[in-house]
Amino acid sequence: MAVPKRKMSRSNTRSRRSQWKTTPSNTATCPSCKALKLTHVACPSCGAYNGRQYAEALRTEHEV
Repeated sequence: MAVPKRKMSRSNTRSRRSQWKTTPSNTATCPSCKALKLTHVACPSCGAYNGRQYAEALRTEHEV
């Protein structure tokens, strides 16, 4: 396995890591309730996915 001979400087390390970008998650509207949801995931507000009702709507992360 390759091992570097010299320590990489902080500026070189940070300039290399500046290319580590994240992409925003893809959202779509639910066809049954028109709420925003993640693609390929059951709707968190109505529980529907692909024309079927899968689960009760459980919104625990945003409840106050």
